[in-house]
Amino acid sequence: MPGSTFGEAFKITTFGESHGEAVGVIIDGITPGLEISEAEIQVQMDRRKPGQSSVTTPRKESDKVHIVSGIFEGKATGTPMMVVLYNHDMKSEAYSDIQNLFRPGHADYTYLKKYGFRDHRGSGRASGRETAGRVAAGAIARKSLEQRGVSIVAYTKEIGGIQCETFDEDIIEKNAVRACDPVAAEKMVKLVEGLAKEGNSAGGVVECRIRGVQPGLGEPVFDKIDADLAKAMLSIGAVKGIEFGAGFAAARMLGSEHNDDMNKDGFITNNAGGILGGISTGAEIVFRVAVKPTSSISVPQKTIDINGEEKPIVTEGRHDPSICPRIVPVIEAMACLVLEDHYKRQASLHA
Repeated sequence: MPGSTFGEAFKITTFGESHGEAVGVIIDGITPGLEISEAEIQVQMDRRKPGQSSVTTPRKESDKVHIVSGIFEGKATGTPMMVVLYNHDMKSEAYSDIQNLFRPGHADYTYLKKYGFRDHRGSGRASGRETAGRVAAGAIARKSLEQRGVSIVAYTKEIGGIQCETFDEDIIEKNAVRACDPVAAEKMVKLVEGLAKEGNSAGGVVECRIRGVQPGLGEPVFDKIDADLAKAMLSIGAVKGIEFGAGFAAARMLGSEHNDDMNKDGFITNNAGGILGGISTGAEIVFRVAVKPTSSISVPQKTIDINGEEKPIVTEGRHDPSICPRIVPVIEAMACLVLEDHYKRQASLHA
């Protein structure tokens, strides 16, 4: 399946389906000798796994990490590493009644048109479960980046129109929606729980901040670091848009307002989001992604079947009423993959 591989010098290939035996990832380009444990990867998997709270899907998956190659005595060998995460809590029968219907907002129609057939159980490869392999790989990239002094944190900035007004990094992992504002978090949880009872969903905005990146990363002209970050984020099924720094607000600014002045200590402002000409400036890299509402809702909708006949549809099953809380570690993982890839590419430039 072309399109399942990402990266150049640090490369991953994800595999598996939502209701198949397992999902996972093959990682190539890990620095030999890097100490890696299943427990370290498990920390990030536990942040992404389903069934965490009242605002996530009740599907229960342990997402226990199994490293089956590429490691010896706790260190990366430099050969491809394979990480497998077995599926256990599949309930494929929930999709039997709609197997011949195209669910609004899903990839059912497009997968059928592309491949001639599709796995109707939980969306197959188009399911958010595919991202589990990305998070496993991202955990390894993260460890390497931390040794370089790089830190990455993403968080929910908005759900259903409720926006964070303050930023407190310490509370992000202490609330169910992973918001950076405790007051907004409480309102978001109440909203999402209400939508879950109604069988509906809400979209939102997730922001990511990357600190400690050296200036000079990025490969003009087509592999700009913001271009690669954008591709990484837009490869996540629920992401519908991305902006860096001032983002779309730049369209309403003057050049004298948007340009980031400098002094002897560096950049005075950061409207560029830490990237100029597709190359990191050394300032904090900041971007935001738009996350669509979960497509699987039990509110009655209109669709067609595989024969083109108009039909009503209600999508049953276990789904996140908001994708934001569980997409946060996925966004961090993809950012880690892009940065580790560019660090390795930069190293080869001066080798």
